[in-house]
Amino acid sequence: MSPAGAPGPLDVRIARKRVASVAGLEVEILSNLAFRLDAGEVGALIGPSGCGKSTAMRIVAGLDSAFEGAVARPQGPLGMVFQEPRLLPWRSVEDNIRLAAPDIGEAEFAALLKRLSLADHRAHFPSELSLGLARRVALARAFAVRPSLLLLDEPFVSLDAPLARALRGELLALVGERAVTTVLVTHDVEEAIRLADRIFVLSPRPARVIGEIRVRPPREGMSAAEARSIKADIDALSP
Repeated sequence: MSPAGAPGPLDVRIARKRVASVAGLEVEILSNLAFRLDAGEVGALIGPSGCGKSTAMRIVAGLDSAFEGAVARPQGPLGMVFQEPRLLPWRSVEDNIRLAAPDIGEAEFAALLKRLSLADHRAHFPSELSLGLARRVALARAFAVRPSLLLLDEPFVSLDAPLARALRGELLALVGERAVTTVLVTHDVEEAIRLADRIFVLSPRPARVIGEIRVRPPREGMSAAEARSIKADIDALSP
């Protein structure tokens, strides 16, 4: 077992996940969905809308235990970033982050704010922030706990393309510095290509992994031709 806060492998084996429909019938959401990430790797889950990606993420996070199978997570803190920033509106930026990580020291806190261009906003409230800044605060909160496992559920959805690219760059830098094992759920193939070491392509519901693509480093120096080639491989696998 790895010590708290240290990177470690993630092994996901979901044999079956069912839920009851409005009509009272059982609907199978996930079936034989399995993937593994080595310590410090970034994995992206992509697939059709409604296939069960977010359900899989909740299971990986330990928020849903009603499934058949097992998930072996890295030992230590868990960091999560959702589709919405989910900040407490009556708390400042600093308070929102420190509530999640009360033991973070001032030097580390200040360095994290500087990395995410939040140094001038620590006393601001969520209502005073743009959506891009609010998403930066959500990232800062997740990294402040020094996670051994980071889960990102569509973290940059609804952002304009230049801002999304900038935030992806900041996220990639943070993940690289801390070598945290990371799972990303996204509909954006370019986002998966630019962020992930491994891309897991899921089938329609009930979701399972129908293909795995490894992205060779360095991602930062990837050419447009290389990105197009990876996208073509994903398209060939996608249902």
